[in-house]
Amino acid sequence: MKIERVILPVLMSAFFGAAAAADAGKVLYTKTCVVCHAAGIAGAPRFGNAADWQPRLAGGTARLYASALKGTAKGMPAKGGNLTASDGDVKAAVDFMLASVKTASPAKPAAAAPVAAPAVATPKVANPKVANPKVAAASVATAPVPAAAAVAPAASIDATANTSGASAADINSFNRLLKPIGKRNPPPTEDGIHDPTNDGTVALMAPLAAYGPLPKSLAGNRVNWVKAIEDKKINPRWDRQDANAAPVVIDLNIVREVKGSMPDVVYPHKQHTEWLDCSNCHPAIFVPQKGANAISMAAILLGEKCGVCHGKVAFPVSECRLCHSKKKEFRPAQATAPATK
Repeated sequence: MKIERVILPVLMSAFFGAAAAADAGKVLYTKTCVVCHAAGIAGAPRFGNAADWQPRLAGGTARLYASALKGTAKGMPAKGGNLTASDGDVKAAVDFMLASVKTASPAKPAAAAPVAAPAVATPKVANPKVANPKVAAASVATAPVPAAAAVAPAASIDATANTSGASAADINSFNRLLKPIGKRNPPPTEDGIHDPTNDGTVALMAPLAAYGPLPKSLAGNRVNWVKAIEDKKINPRWDRQDANAAPVVIDLNIVREVKGSMPDVVYPHKQHTEWLDCSNCHPAIFVPQKGANAISMAAILLGEKCGVCHGKVAFPVSECRLCHSKKKEFRPAQATAPATK
């Protein structure tokens, strides 16, 4: 009886201790880790995605713990930026994410079959007004082709080209700048923005050819536009009719303090006003008053505030350090001198 009285509380304590740790891991993931690990921002392994976690598991769990606690060179801050979290909770969050991989159901490889089958078995007759961009480009560059001859090849290509729409439901599709490198900066006839049947579209220069001599970047459309202006590689036109009109450039930095370990955000007016007039942002997007603008990553990801441009026509939110560029100054707490009578 004495042995049972000792062992039973120990077993119960271990059981409830493990359950509490699992709950703490789930809470920390939901509060902090989900921001990057749900969508795979900045290359973070996605929750429940075995393919993302497999190469990282090769290094062992201890290595994953160390990365979560100390941060990584790829941009993940220590403890995901939540420095108030305990080491145990951080490890529990890692275990929670690993458990999602182990319990995830395997993907079915036959999902793509229904898409490919109609392309061969039942090709659709293409409408000449919505011909494939490549066919439209070829028809303008070469001699006129009879309508009957142009329809058949358009139908076969158009049917297979529709398979690209299968990725529209992808979680990263909200941001067209997160496409693979091979699919970035497509020709105007293929970018989904211009009318491929318009002769003027074919006459436009392809972005890859135009961006060739410009300074490179690892973000967005792979062009460092700020440096391109500084190096006089480009000269944005300030007025549509007056080529000599000069921009009203404001050299003013706004610093927004950020909680946690992430560096503070610096908003440089200079780099923005070299391109844009003040009316583009004020007052519709930002109220020009201190404390009047509630800016958060959630709002930006929803296309609000900074997200009106960033992730659409400016570099995406995965480039954290381009905005979070001001390091915090951590000063050790000074010991107070004892009061003297």
